[in-house]
Amino acid sequence: MANDSTAPLAPTTPPRVVVIGAGPAGLTAAYQLTKAGVPSTILESTDVVGGISQTAERDGWRFDIGGHRFFTKVQPVEELWHEILDDDEFLQRPRMSRIYYQGRYYDYPIKPLNALRNLGFVEAVRCVVSYLWAKVRPPADQSTLEGYVVADYGRRLYEHFFRTYNVKVWGVDPSQLSADFGAQRIKGMSLWHAVWEPIRSRLFGRRADRSRQVTSLIEEFQYPKYGPGMMWERCADLVREAGCELDFDRRVESVRRDDRGATTVVAVDGSGTRHEYPADHVISTMPLPYLVESMDPPAPEPVREAAAGLGFRDFLTVALVVPERDGFPDNWIYIHSPDVMVGRIQNFGSWSPYLVKDGRTCLGLEYFVFEGDGMWTKPDDELVAQATRELEQLGLVRAEAVETGYVVRMPRAYPVYDEGYQRKVAVLRDWLSDSVPNVHPVGRNGMHKYNNQDHSMLTAMLTVENIVTGSDHDIWSVNVEADYHEVDASRPTQASDWVGTAGDAGTTGRDAPVVPSR
Repeated sequence: MANDSTAPLAPTTPPRVVVIGAGPAGLTAAYQLTKAGVPSTILESTDVVGGISQTAERDGWRFDIGGHRFFTKVQPVEELWHEILDDDEFLQRPRMSRIYYQGRYYDYPIKPLNALRNLGFVEAVRCVVSYLWAKVRPPADQSTLEGYVVADYGRRLYEHFFRTYNVKVWGVDPSQLSADFGAQRIKGMSLWHAVWEPIRSRLFGRRADRSRQVTSLIEEFQYPKYGPGMMWERCADLVREAGCELDFDRRVESVRRDDRGATTVVAVDGSGTRHEYPADHVISTMPLPYLVESMDPPAPEPVREAAAGLGFRDFLTVALVVPERDGFPDNWIYIHSPDVMVGRIQNFGSWSPYLVKDGRTCLGLEYFVFEGDGMWTKPDDELVAQATRELEQLGLVRAEAVETGYVVRMPRAYPVYDEGYQRKVAVLRDWLSDSVPNVHPVGRNGMHKYNNQDHSMLTAMLTVENIVTGSDHDIWSVNVEADYHEVDASRPTQASDWVGTAGDAGTTGRDAPVVPSR
């Protein structure tokens, strides 16, 4: 039958959208939906918003989980930050960090004179020769993190500044890890870049060319005065005011589906009571393998096997209260010494004076662990005692200066990029697209990609456009790293400008090198 263009349009009902997770991606999705007049229901498994970007609070102290610099070249994301928080609620903070290695502190990014003074002339020459040798005879296998870093820095600098720290972060030797993590963290940072960038900044000014600035080399950033959690606490208030329902203590047990896709999300609260949420669309930030494992009826066995093969690295912070004079000016210090287990130390007072109390600061010692291992299960008082000993062992603070301590655990902080993870992610992605097309994974854990906070927000923004406007953005091919390496000073102004081509979809979400096949 031909369409009658004169017939009145049937009234439309906003789709029922369930958002799983109240972290940056989930709350961004809910916020963007409210602007389109679509309220949603947000299910959060804990009792706090923000995910890994939350700001934990204990006795009036506020702790950033891992340190979150608010720096982005994705203009729509920056505009959204300032839409949620007022301009005067941001601080402009200098970035300072150092590396601790063999009893000495090295400026990071590496500064030539500082590195030469600390390494000594002979070792510095050896490092340069090692770097040049790597350029003449690069590692045959650059598909591993070790090979990738050695190719960019040389073997001796790799052993000095990369190997021990990455063993702490991932729990395995870098020779067993995919190169992708190194590509995401240090793309554009060879030894030449590490030396040239500070010189260029001095010659041409620290803000001479923002478009060429490498992410890991930024010298200042924005920071909400009460920590990153302030952003998501405010966002949660705004979406609730707009009609969204935010249910805490809701662990997703299953996602029911039929031939058309997902129909209902079933969540369980702390008492064991089940709650059912009908859904026309599901935006999921829960870990990608857990999402697939929750499907009812279950996914096929090969898909479940791929999901079971994806892992995560967990994280805990021991926050120690010390006199302000015993702090340090760094935002954080990387601990490359194998003599202690701590991987990085934050000084929350250097992030914002509003996180700490007058006359005191708080140092956050960060440990990279696996949930359930000896560190994860160790009682809080023993963790505080261990962190206190290590702080003194490093020569930072005397043990008797520590007044009290707190422990914050964060499960599934980092997806692990082990051998074959890309193939497994592709299996899950393809099956979800075919079998439950109204389920939309977004964010770091939701897509098993190492997305920063701004990148996670971007995937949520584009997903909402797909739901509301019928757009067809391929969220998996978002080229979020392209904007960090623009040669042209112009900056894209639309979120969709960061969607790459289908060929980018196999990367981790930030550009990775084209590594040789084994």
